[in-house]
Amino acid sequence: MKFGGERARKAKKRSSGREQIRIVKKSHSQPVESASRLIDARIKEPSDWRGEMLSRLRTLIKQADPKVVEEWKWGIPVWYHDGLICTGETYRSVVKATFAKGASLDDPSGLFNSSLEGRVRRAIDSREGDKISERALKTLIRAAAALNTSSVSDG
Repeated sequence: MKFGGERARKAKKRSSGREQIRIVKKSHSQPVESASRLIDARIKEPSDWRGEMLSRLRTLIKQADPKVVEEWKWGIPVWYHDGLICTGETYRSVVKATFAKGASLDDPSGLFNSSLEGRVRRAIDSREGDKISERALKTLIRAAAALNTSSVSDG
């Protein structure tokens, strides 16, 4: 599966009553170097606990999976390893880490506290002053990467 690459789409153009079809390359995410700068900017943007929490999340993701690739997609930070691991979103009162395949992950520490009713995703909403178990979060990140890796090797 190709992430962060270019996807071709057809664009129709009418001229002189004739339809012409051309292929337009459309990038769905920023290159890694640019993504890192955008994530840095997002961390600095709120200049409060949310930036600190997003920075901590990013650090723990990188520590848990040194092969992780960070991208900027949908206007938010996204982390991949053979597929989407999680996103990092900042809102007024929470920093949200949404795990793409969270419903398939064991969560013995009970970190998932949002999107619990969904069939696929699970999220961790962190509020100001919340403490998250670094060990448990790293375990979830590694499990998400392993799930993606097993899905790629099965396919």
